[in-house]
Amino acid sequence: MDDESQSRNDSNTSIESAFYTDAAKYWEQVPATVDGMLGGLSEISDVDLKGSQRFLNSLYQQVGHPGKERALDGGAGIGRITKGFLMNNFSVVDLVEQDEGFINEAKRQLATTSHRGQFFHCGLQSFTPEKGVYDVIWVQWVLGHLTDGDLVAFLENCMKGLKQNGLIVLKENLTSSGEVEMDHQDSSVTRPYSLVVELVNKAGLRVIKEQKQQRFPAELYEVRMFALQPS
Repeated sequence: MDDESQSRNDSNTSIESAFYTDAAKYWEQVPATVDGMLGGLSEISDVDLKGSQRFLNSLYQQVGHPGKERALDGGAGIGRITKGFLMNNFSVVDLVEQDEGFINEAKRQLATTSHRGQFFHCGLQSFTPEKGVYDVIWVQWVLGHLTDGDLVAFLENCMKGLKQNGLIVLKENLTSSGEVEMDHQDSSVTRPYSLVVELVNKAGLRVIKEQKQQRFPAELYEVRMFALQPS
């Protein structure tokens, strides 16, 4: 490798490192509440959870649907999705969350429930699930904090963590501009539909069903759910 290529690689590594550390610093300042998790829009939580339930119900109506034993909540925050949705559908729900304050709050809230499952304190870019254990891996509003390369690697790892007939479900904001939009405040990106599908396919997965989240405020990004299985 010549000096110019090495310098370029070092620069890219530095940019990626700042992308992750800036995001971590941002979330450290966010209150460990539903309002904090939803950027001040706690009023959409119920609509969000009901939309997710309807989408999951539709997946169980398909031939070769997943089981209902164990799920993973990727980028779980304070456990809003685990407590309000996933626990209603799965016997065991594991949580992955990078922020220490959030995962501690999730443990506190879930301690008073019938929750069964493990807590993994790490970023998705560093997480590797146990092989062949999950019926559904649910990843919502967090992939914008991964670089394209790390997103593909994460999906590849998740695929190995699925049981037979298991699914990965992504629920994410999408841009209408057709371009990647950067939010410098929380150090995240919002991708267009075409790029999300491209990265999914690059990871060796295919979209078997998708659905737009309904009844969100018109000024918000479009939110779409994608059910994925190995190609």
